[in-house]
Amino acid sequence: MKDLVPYNVPLVIGAALSAIAALLHVCIIFGGPAWYRFFGAGERMASGAAAGHLYPPVVTLLIACVLGLWAAYALSGAGVLQPLPLLSWALPAITAVYLVRGLAALAMFVFDRRRLDAFWVWSSLICLVYGVVHLVGLVQVWSAL
Repeated sequence: MKDLVPYNVPLVIGAALSAIAALLHVCIIFGGPAWYRFFGAGERMASGAAAGHLYPPVVTLLIACVLGLWAAYALSGAGVLQPLPLLSWALPAITAVYLVRGLAALAMFVFDRRRLDAFWVWSSLICLVYGVVHLVGLVQVWSAL
């Protein structure tokens, strides 16, 4: 049965999730200040985008590029792409970043509740799901890395 699925499905799903997040960040740049506000980037980023400053789109594009790179690493770990450099280090690091970011709302709940808002709760839940998907895939391919 294992031979019927040539790739690691959780890592392919993780790659798709990272790619969707990357694409969404690019869309935010084109969506402008309203999109920055809606997705919780904060008033500083939204106001900067409205004023035409380079900082918001550059930072958002850098985040999109990192997420795109993470998607490529997940595809590499899944066996879809050839092994990328430092794959055995990068894939666990990416998984850890998603999991730690996913726990941010919990940490804020315990240590700084006044900063906890809907953005932190939702983005943490999303990152936690991304991290768990990556972790499942990572555990499955660990011996092959």
